[in-house]
Order: sequence, then structure tokens, then C-alpha cells
Amino acid sequence: MGGTVVEVNVKVGQTVAAGDRLMVLEAMKMKTPVMATRAGQVTRVLVAAGDPIEGGQPLLTIA
Repeated sequence: MGGTVVEVNVKVGQTVAAGDRLMVLEAMKMKTPVMATRAGQVTRVLVAAGDPIEGGQPLLTIA
């Protein structure tokens, strides 16, 4: 299912902990936070606020 990126809460180089909010997505008028599943450093952010997205699309990478 497709949706839209509402906000991106991290930037490249930022250190995140498991449970940190990375971004918020909207699909079918419902906003859903995307949380980090592990700790690490954001190495790439592949989307920006307002971008359309599809299910399974990579959004960012954490190393």
C-alpha cells in the first residue's frame, strides 16, 4: 500500500537508539510513526517530507 512521508525526524550522521522515532508516514488518512528497531548511526535518508512511497520501499539506512 502506498502513502506519503509526513515528516523526517533524523538526518545523516545522527545516532539513534532502539525505539527512537525516525519518521512519520501517512496512508489512508492514518499517520504512523516509524521507530528504530536497533541502535546505530543513520547513514542514508532516502525520502523527504511530502514524498510518495510504496510498500517495501527503503526509507533510510542505519549502520
